[in-house]
Amino acid sequence: MDLFSDKNLPWFILKEIPDLGNRVYKRLIDRFLAPENVLTATECELKKVKGISIRVIKGIQEYQKYLSPAKAELNQIYSHKIKIVTLTDPSYPSLLKKIIDPPPYLTYMGSLDTTAPCISIVGSRNATSYGLNVAEHLAASMAATGFQVVSGLARGIDTAAHRGALKVHGKTVAILGSGLNRIYPKENKSLVSIIKNSGTIMSEFKINSSPFPYNFPIRNRVIAGLSTGTLVVEAEQRSGSLITARLAGEYNREVFAVPGSIRSTKSRGTHSLLKQGAKLVENEMDMIDELSQFIHVHPKPQCRPQSQPRHRDQPGTKRAVPGKSTEKKSPFMDKEQGLVYKHLDSYPKHIDKIIESARMDSGLVTANLLDLELKGLVQRHPGNYYSLSEE
Repeated sequence: MDLFSDKNLPWFILKEIPDLGNRVYKRLIDRFLAPENVLTATECELKKVKGISIRVIKGIQEYQKYLSPAKAELNQIYSHKIKIVTLTDPSYPSLLKKIIDPPPYLTYMGSLDTTAPCISIVGSRNATSYGLNVAEHLAASMAATGFQVVSGLARGIDTAAHRGALKVHGKTVAILGSGLNRIYPKENKSLVSIIKNSGTIMSEFKINSSPFPYNFPIRNRVIAGLSTGTLVVEAEQRSGSLITARLAGEYNREVFAVPGSIRSTKSRGTHSLLKQGAKLVENEMDMIDELSQFIHVHPKPQCRPQSQPRHRDQPGTKRAVPGKSTEKKSPFMDKEQGLVYKHLDSYPKHIDKIIESARMDSGLVTANLLDLELKGLVQRHPGNYYSLSEE
């Protein structure tokens, strides 16, 4: 039986060879055109590849010892009906192929769309209600314009971005920092099921790989590499989202950032990006203006959530200012509730500050906050912080 009768097997054998990184892997494919040619190349031919070590050459020559684990991995992938796209496939994402160290292959569930442009939206796992609302709204707006929204399925901004795209029946791509048989975080398994119906769940890691911390910076280069631009909504000064933004800049892609409160630690990273020259984003048009060359379809405003504000250029539209409350009226709000409500905004505020600004008895403020929370008008956060609900 031909060892290479399965076209994917040589790719997986090469991946098993110790110390063979993605950069050298790509150089091998560029030189020999196919992994089976690499495995049968002579030592003299292999030495001509820039950066290849003696240990890697020896591993390639002794590739038979890696046949068993490669076959085992492939069998698991096939048994779960997971798909594979390799670097030489026409359906491999073209922008990702241009980075210096693309994954030799990707495993995925759902469907690959190689025609629609991608925009990545990333940010804090512990986002504020303001950040979550902005991420969902901008994702919905970009998806309605024809972009695929790429993110990392993490809690917070990533999840909000995926949900925003799905909300308008758009496409979204989730890049995992684990194997496809180890969805992380677990609470997003239901979200994965929804994404698979119209978008893509993708990973470069082994099918049963756990979400090790060192996987996520590796995953971030795929998010940046797939996309025409990267938007950071909220990020602290030391954040994985800033790694994604830095990589996007290195790949000569657009970098966008949403401004936030100067008092919010969640916005220090995004403000740092803005100081370094990232494009400030107030609405989707700030991104579309920079990425217009990638748009091949007309926007579908009818698909946008009805609760979102109209385009900034439409007459009669007032632009929302981050950090300032938007006036809301509810027929179910009495006078005392209204007094408490008007002292809240999109950013979480400690109850002591609310009591101080409302000039009301602490027990009365607490009772009214509870009533407003039960009505869905106010959101409570850990540590007795409250903000306006974004629903």
